[in-house]
Amino acid sequence: MSLIAARLLSLTLGRPLFAGLSFSLNSGDRLGLIAANGRGKSSLLALLAGTAEPTGGEITRARGLTLAHVPQDVPPQLLPLTLAGAVEAAVPGEDWRAGIALDALDVPWELRDRPLDQLSGGWQRTALLARAAVAEPDLYLLDEPTNHLDLARIGVLQRWLADLPKAAAVVLTSHDRAFLDAVSTRTLFLRPEASRDFALPYSRARAALDEADAADARRHENDMAKADQLRRQAAKLKNIGINSGSDLLVVKTRQLTERAEKIEAQTRAAHRERPAGVIRLDSAEVRAKALVSLDGAEVRAPDGRLLFRTGQKWIAPGDRVVILGPNGAGKTQLVRAVLAACQGAAGAIRAAASLRLGHAGQMLEELDPRATPFDLVAAEAADAVARSQLAGAGIAPDWQGRRIAALSGGQRARLMLLLLRLRRPNFYLLDEPTNHLDIDGQEALEAELQNQDAGALLVSHDRAFIRAVGTRFWQIVSGRLDEVEGPEGFFSHEAGG
Repeated sequence: MSLIAARLLSLTLGRPLFAGLSFSLNSGDRLGLIAANGRGKSSLLALLAGTAEPTGGEITRARGLTLAHVPQDVPPQLLPLTLAGAVEAAVPGEDWRAGIALDALDVPWELRDRPLDQLSGGWQRTALLARAAVAEPDLYLLDEPTNHLDLARIGVLQRWLADLPKAAAVVLTSHDRAFLDAVSTRTLFLRPEASRDFALPYSRARAALDEADAADARRHENDMAKADQLRRQAAKLKNIGINSGSDLLVVKTRQLTERAEKIEAQTRAAHRERPAGVIRLDSAEVRAKALVSLDGAEVRAPDGRLLFRTGQKWIAPGDRVVILGPNGAGKTQLVRAVLAACQGAAGAIRAAASLRLGHAGQMLEELDPRATPFDLVAAEAADAVARSQLAGAGIAPDWQGRRIAALSGGQRARLMLLLLRLRRPNFYLLDEPTNHLDIDGQEALEAELQNQDAGALLVSHDRAFIRAVGTRFWQIVSGRLDEVEGPEGFFSHEAGG
């Protein structure tokens, strides 16, 4: 049964986001919506929800269709409410339904009576999902549902989606490739023109998209070669016709030229994805055998509680060490302890004298929100170079003088990575570096890290990113930091794969 159909849909917001988009959504579909940052994913969800109007085209909804739109941010009016109260407000007088929804999402009792504005972004998103579920909609529109979730909560979300009624449809945006593979059955690649829809989960759809783009490129090349051949034939006949005075050759020349023009008008160049910004890293020469060494360090919580002991470990040039552990185990505390050592603090964690640090925290706290992107990059490079570098990183000239607080998450992440490249570290200390990066950005960062001789200590909940870049793995287990062969056991335990 068709729930919703888009026909020749187009949207322009300052620039064209998409045009000629046609697709239908049926009962039971699980559609992953893929595009770079700022290319219209959230806007398309708003169009489907009926809270925004397209520039052109039309959307047809099944009679009596009920839908729930879960945005990226919590509406301000909900923030003072408790987690349970925010869910109950969606079904006044039916608190029992709110309780069922919270149980289905494994929300601990001790969190249900806490105000949303005192909870993490992950629990705020869980509240929005529960609010959507209590309405039992035919269609869920989920905008980045995995944001701020650790692997365990992503696993809960995957199971929750799998347990939805079979007839319920879901459209979701996400930059988490492993999550998309686990939950989607269809994938729509949103493009300014000629968007592509495949009845496949993300990774298989991405391979099919690459094949389709390659076929388009070959077709375009053949068409242009055919048009060029027709034009050369026309030019040759024109010369013969002029010399002989043959009207027939003049007519034939015109026909060949018109055929060439028709082919050129109808052929379409293969799509070339324009990234939101270029990501490149650069590292300084590494001289030390061990960039960072840990000699039985004790990692403690902010309140002083002992979380775990590290034992004797080291990070050599070229090592990309991923820290594995559930939320609250102490991953970020270890990053902070290593950061302190790199900045000169004495203790059981030591940094080599030749270490040059490249640090990006989970909240990108290194970026002064009062500064502008130009201020920060101009401190590392000449003015003209700074403007060019910022534009290349996806920060347009009209944004380069705005305060960093006004930038999107994707812009701030790319700015941070640009600053890292300009500083040429030989040791990267990165806490959730893929937060806010689109899939193209994640893949570019993976490739850059793989091409560096620098060392790295990484925290991430992105399974695809961990699998791509990790060469060593340290797992926090029962008060110890153990080196393990790989991440798969942890993934299976936390998220079910």
